[in-house]
Amino acid sequence: MVSLLMVSVMLAGAGADGAVELVDAGLQSTVAEDSRLQASNASDLVGGVTTNENAFTLSGAAEAHYQWNFNEPSNGITAWRGFDNRHNTFTVSNVMLDVQWDYEGVVGRVALQVGSTPSSYYLAEPGRSGAAGVNGTGSELWKYVQQGFVGYRFPFRRGLVVQAGLFLSPIGPEGIAVRDNWNWSRSTLFFALPYYHTGVRASLQLTERWAFTLAGYNGWNSVVDNNPEKSVSVQATYAVPNVLAVSLLYFGGVEREDGALEGRAWRHLLDAHATWVITPFVSLLAHVNGGLEPNALGVSGWVGSALATRFTIRPWLFAALRGDVLHERRGAAGAIFFGIDLVGSVTGTIEVKPHPRVSFRLEYRRDMASAPIYFLGKVQGDGVTTPWVPSRAAQDTATLGVTTWF
Repeated sequence: MVSLLMVSVMLAGAGADGAVELVDAGLQSTVAEDSRLQASNASDLVGGVTTNENAFTLSGAAEAHYQWNFNEPSNGITAWRGFDNRHNTFTVSNVMLDVQWDYEGVVGRVALQVGSTPSSYYLAEPGRSGAAGVNGTGSELWKYVQQGFVGYRFPFRRGLVVQAGLFLSPIGPEGIAVRDNWNWSRSTLFFALPYYHTGVRASLQLTERWAFTLAGYNGWNSVVDNNPEKSVSVQATYAVPNVLAVSLLYFGGVEREDGALEGRAWRHLLDAHATWVITPFVSLLAHVNGGLEPNALGVSGWVGSALATRFTIRPWLFAALRGDVLHERRGAAGAIFFGIDLVGSVTGTIEVKPHPRVSFRLEYRRDMASAPIYFLGKVQGDGVTTPWVPSRAAQDTATLGVTTWF
């Protein structure tokens, strides 16, 4: 495939040396922008500690943006968007500091965060009151910790890593850090699905390309559990460095609050995604997710998908397009996600990298729903004593953001 591209460039009038340089630059730029494709083996796709020559690694990132919502909501809220959720304001969305270690088999990671993103990140965290000599718990307690875990690498087969702590969710291909994604905003699926889990996991490297992970967690978005049951996860990852990254995952458990009318219903989730470098200039990402929850009030479920492509125009210039949709069925049960039948979006992003560790992104996005869930103009309610009243089934936004990292 690379040879065909080189021939095409030469036929267009470029010299052979120039064609080779162009292809190499395109491939390096494509891979450098996707952490999944940088994976040296399948275990790296789990999202934990990766093996490197340094025992301790310190890194960090900062993200800021300005957004305009063409609905011009009076409450300034861009609804159902997670981390880019404010109209007509400059926002410091996240500042992160991350330390990893891998020394004589002992591995660990602590990532701290501050900004508007952490508060959205922990919105679903269960709140529990304390007692004499016992602290309460909730989102305010944990929001500055993005992830934190420790573990050990056992010399079994190609490596067995057992870890315990707070992890980023392995569900879906998108990450918390903007620089790990092709667009500035995250997809509808990313916002709906869990961000983090607390528990224990074991990852076994079977071959250079295949790895399997078995995990037990408190549940979805819960440092402290909201019910007595635990959740389980099984994941298979496949990696061809610089070309392909694939994940297949099952996640199951009781996720409703203790005492919920739906009863102790077991929720099943299946997730699959693949990132593929088709040519040095074009990459494709496909994501499919679905779930089922038979409960005391009926059967709740959903199916969602996202498709994205990224173009390397120059080593410093990129364009990305993404479309996503999520359909939810809930019957008489309480909503799992948005509480309506259909939510989706279409997103286009232009990225400019004047430096290898600086990214400017200009993005236009249209969100659409089967019922009014967004805000338009003068919004009824005050958000305190009276909830804000949505009045629009669509919203369009333009966002200009910058992120830098070390």
